Amino acid sequence: MPEIAPDITADELDKEVLEELRSLPNDLANLVGRHLVAAERALEDEDPERAHEHTKVARRFAARIGVVREAAGIVAYRAGHFSEALSDLRAARRLTGSEAYLPVMADCERGMGRPERAIDLVRSPEAERLDRAGRIELTIVESGARRDLGQHDAAVITLQRLPELRDPQPRPWSARLAFAYADALIDAGQTEAATEWFARAMAFDEDGETDAAERYAELTGSVIEDVEEDGDYEDDFDDAGAADGGESAVTVDEEPEDDDDASLAEADDLLGEEPEPAGAADDEDVAAATDVTSDEAAGRGDEVAEAPQADTANEGHESDDSDNSDGEDGAGDAAVQQGSSAGAVAAPAETPGITPAFIEPNFGDVLGEEDGPAPKRPKADD
Repeated sequence: MPEIAPDITADELDKEVLEELRSLPNDLANLVGRHLVAAERALEDEDPERAHEHTKVARRFAARIGVVREAAGIVAYRAGHFSEALSDLRAARRLTGSEAYLPVMADCERGMGRPERAIDLVRSPEAERLDRAGRIELTIVESGARRDLGQHDAAVITLQRLPELRDPQPRPWSARLAFAYADALIDAGQTEAATEWFARAMAFDEDGETDAAERYAELTGSVIEDVEEDGDYEDDFDDAGAADGGESAVTVDEEPEDDDDASLAEADDLLGEEPEPAGAADDEDVAAATDVTSDEAAGRGDEVAEAPQADTANEGHESDDSDNSDGEDGAGDAAVQQGSSAGAVAAPAETPGITPAFIEPNFGDVLGEEDGPAPKRPKADD
């Protein structure tokens, strides 16, 4: 008899299960309940064989309790004991009157190499009493049975008849349905379409219920990495970048001293040379700025340029510096105004349209109005 952890109690079971176990003596009901809880924990730890050992003990002491036979059948199915699972599920079906076990029973028939019997269960009158989720699961099993029989196109068409296959919203069956359809496409020789459906199944399968990620990686040659590991790597990279940034900051703080020394040395060398007239550099700057401006700005620049020359002749060197500064300001204003005019004309330059893949590219006259050239702005009088 498998050991049970001391912290396991029968009170962890659902109320419905406890109600069914009350038909047993108290000590026996507690023992069976604890084994059922232990089996559930073993499945959570991905150890179906250990779970199978616990359910066999529960079945030994409570073989006529429907919930016990159901648990024994499901665990045996998870462990790959299809014949035993089929026997327990048939017993549970007789004891409870529920048809919810039909999809698992049909898959057990497939596991035992009898796809024809699986299809018989799919076509049975009892299958009509299943809810929508049960019908979808049974259709998935039917598609697999068709593939077992070599009817690959029929397997694809069987799943295409389900409207839920085209439902973009995630449902409890979305991952399994998309994965089964991708599997059927692979067997039918449609590898490209199968790759897309494996990707869709991978997007639906947040809990890792299927092998969609592995199958997608095999077909595309890509590597699927864990999101948490990627996050840790990015954190490490950010830390390393912060450390490098700190070193760079220290280097920047040290560089100005060398630049200052070099500047002082260069200034000392230039002290012995004859200084260039103060007005010459300013006149060159004014001329360069005047060439860039528009015709109207050039006319204003000439008027401004004549005034400083007259003032320079009468007022001397200090007045020359002041007037040249005024000339630079006027030329700068003209250049700014010219740049703004050029920007207004260049604004409607053609740019490639960015259209999302899911939007139809036919926009009619709307884009024609938006893409037309913008009207030119009138030049300001001043």
